[in-house]
Amino acid sequence: MASSERSALLTYRLCGASGEEERGRERGRAVAAATAPRKLPTFLGVVVPTLLSMFSVVLFLRLGFVVGHAGLYQALAMFAVAYFIIGMTVLSVCAIATNGALDAGGAYYMISRALGPEFGGSIGIMFFLANVCGSALYVLGLVEALVDSFGIPLGQKVGTGIHVLPQSYWYELLYGTVLLALCLLVCLVGASIYAKATFLIFLVVAGVLGTILVSFFAVQPLGVTIHLPYLNGSKTENGSFTGFSLATLQDNLGGGYGVDYTTGQRMSFSSVFAVMFNGCTGIMAGSNMSGDLKRPSYSIPRGTISAVLFTYLVYNLLAFLMCATCNRVLLQKDYGFLRDISIFPPLVTVGIYAATLSAAMSNLIGASRILYALARDDLFGRVLALAKKTSANGNPVMAVILSWLVVQLVLFSGKLNTIAGVVTTFFLLVYATVNLACLALEWASAPNFRPTFQYFTWHTCLLGIAGCCVMMFLISPVSASASLGFLLLLLLTLHYLSPSSTWGYISQALIFHQVRKYLLMLDVRKDHVKFWRPQMLLMVQNPRGSARLIDFVNDLKKSGLYVLGHVELQDLDMLPSDPLQPQQDSWLSLVDKLNVKAFVSLTLAPSVRHGVRQLLFTSGLGGMRPNTLVLGFYDDAAPQDGLAQHPAFTSTREEVPLGFPPLRAPAAPKLLSAREYVGIVADALKMLRNVLLARQLESLDKAQELRRAASPPPAIHVWPVNLLRPDSARYADTCSLFLLQMACVLNMARAWRRAHLRLFLCVEAGTMPHAQEEKLRQLLKDLRIQAQIQLVPWDAVTHLHWQTCRGPPGGPAGATEEEEEETMNFPANTTQVSDEYVCAANKLILEQSPAPVVRFLYLPRPPADTSLYPLYLHQLELLTRGLGPTVLVHGVSAVTSTQL
Repeated sequence: MASSERSALLTYRLCGASGEEERGRERGRAVAAATAPRKLPTFLGVVVPTLLSMFSVVLFLRLGFVVGHAGLYQALAMFAVAYFIIGMTVLSVCAIATNGALDAGGAYYMISRALGPEFGGSIGIMFFLANVCGSALYVLGLVEALVDSFGIPLGQKVGTGIHVLPQSYWYELLYGTVLLALCLLVCLVGASIYAKATFLIFLVVAGVLGTILVSFFAVQPLGVTIHLPYLNGSKTENGSFTGFSLATLQDNLGGGYGVDYTTGQRMSFSSVFAVMFNGCTGIMAGSNMSGDLKRPSYSIPRGTISAVLFTYLVYNLLAFLMCATCNRVLLQKDYGFLRDISIFPPLVTVGIYAATLSAAMSNLIGASRILYALARDDLFGRVLALAKKTSANGNPVMAVILSWLVVQLVLFSGKLNTIAGVVTTFFLLVYATVNLACLALEWASAPNFRPTFQYFTWHTCLLGIAGCCVMMFLISPVSASASLGFLLLLLLTLHYLSPSSTWGYISQALIFHQVRKYLLMLDVRKDHVKFWRPQMLLMVQNPRGSARLIDFVNDLKKSGLYVLGHVELQDLDMLPSDPLQPQQDSWLSLVDKLNVKAFVSLTLAPSVRHGVRQLLFTSGLGGMRPNTLVLGFYDDAAPQDGLAQHPAFTSTREEVPLGFPPLRAPAAPKLLSAREYVGIVADALKMLRNVLLARQLESLDKAQELRRAASPPPAIHVWPVNLLRPDSARYADTCSLFLLQMACVLNMARAWRRAHLRLFLCVEAGTMPHAQEEKLRQLLKDLRIQAQIQLVPWDAVTHLHWQTCRGPPGGPAGATEEEEEETMNFPANTTQVSDEYVCAANKLILEQSPAPVVRFLYLPRPPADTSLYPLYLHQLELLTRGLGPTVLVHGVSAVTSTQL
């Protein structure tokens, strides 16, 4: 039985695990989970944390501000828009949360495990900043409440009674620092203290809320004196609680935006919405408790949705009661008016303090847990290494301290309304990304995305994304643009840091989904020569001896398909398992290190020829199949290990991949015979594949050759005539045009643009060479190929051929193209070409100076008689001997076009 079959059933999680470190981490989490039993029900584990996070500053200190400036109609519209956005996000949160076990980090954990480390890490930082700013916002709200209750009235130097706290920017910063230090102490001791007090705080907040609702009905109409800051002193205005009054309601129906007395800025729909939306940013508090819930997949959807609906009803009810009982001056100028109209004001004060302090601690704890999760995942390397340190009981104390320092910096902003827009923008961005993560999972159609919460579709995700993005820019275009720019910067940073993870990448699933769809749309019946591109299958016996050839063919592919093929000579019937699977990683690592855009295709076969046939038949998919076979040349040269000297491996300390065997010793037998090698060429041509034979490409130092001094410039020599058939001087047959195309494609590659094409026109005396040159120049012009044409007299070379053949020069008069093709394939042609002639042709090529970087030669078809295969290969060896890097080309498909 295979090892994979003996393995225990894997537990599906949002985070996959592979590698010893990750497996150890998972085992540690499993042990921790076992020792800390899940015991929280839906109400205590989800509803209570969510309600406490949403009922805080906005409910007690800013709901009157929202209604007073916006009026009832616009306030209700704000609630509808805000809750529509968070409603769509809640559906996405519930879907992701019920698709696997969650760990520390909340939204960061969901997004990172769904979208990958780049998006997850950048959004994790944004979510951390959102929680940090949220904690600062709640601390400033608490400071505001304290100063309102116990502050010395503006204009007075000495306080009276309980009004003993001085008021100024620096004093309020001091109060905020002290309160934040209290939050820090609680968080350093541990979140358990806060967790134990959660229900008690909830009872206090519920009691205060009940008292407020009763007060609207029980309190008689009264006037409220409001002290407002004015220049260096204060001024007094009078607000009134009228009780239920139709006139008051009518006055408060429409908007009446005024100046915020704490900042001096004129309010608008967007600025008021930014303040109001902070009361909707606690929807993920329950999701973060998934590790402590008895039934997370049951509790998170029901608890979160119940809490959101309850807060929506309470906000709407209180907005109506305020508009019907309080005049606009009271609502706009007195943020603490709920205490003034309460039947028991001290209880409201206690409720404000409890809820706001609880929310501040909750955000501080949340920020520290996100920072700890980011540090533990090693996405930012050593930058966050300090945040990994924990206490003996596992509390991330350094993450708490770092979070506290950042919150302290935010406190310098001084006013709640100042940072409300920034907090809202950050949370909207996080919510948009949660929706994006759910949308990506849904669109990827991955079989393992099976959330137990079914009440969502890609439409709800898309609506959530659109709503978040629109509101971000409506609230503050500057903050939204800056946040997106910062997010993009983080994305690029993480992309170039290339953090490794075993979480799985949603991008891979989406790419697979889209590639499959577009491959089905790629119809081979609609192929046109205008859009032809080379699609290469390069056969590699051992990458150690083919590194430069792999790189060269990568330049030749011109954005086409590129497949590295390899044949393993084994019989699967005789093996216990597939031997190719362990090799796959080595080949893929090779592709990455050489930086070539290639696929890898490995196969088992009884012979190399059968293996190449398999790959020619099966490589590729749909309209993306290899149309060109590339082989190294068959000669007696000893293979050289070019991989060890390749810059991709010598520039780093990494060793050459050990998955590849040593090169064949010079005296060792080859894996295929000369007859089999030529048979592979013949097979490819029968299958209508173009063929390239590359000789001595391993001696090509591309960087050195192409970067040398400009005089003389590097050159590519092209010989588009069949030198092994001197009686045929055609320059416009299919093979010649394909040869020209390949040379042009190479010249178009970025690394080869400095090279110049030189085209050699072989001419004989009495054949009007200038007319032939003009005809060839016109052909190049029609094909938009820039090349220098050089006339090469070769009478002395062809004379050797006619001496051997004893026939008239020029070939049979009046021969048609079909007859010439048949003659070229006739076996006698191979036997009629003498070694003396071939050596003379080789010398003719060598005499053309200066020496080029690479040469392209015409590859004739193999003879039909298989017994002549060795002689055919011998002639190719003589023709290319000592030429340096050379590519023999035979094309069977039309690849050039003169049309638009």
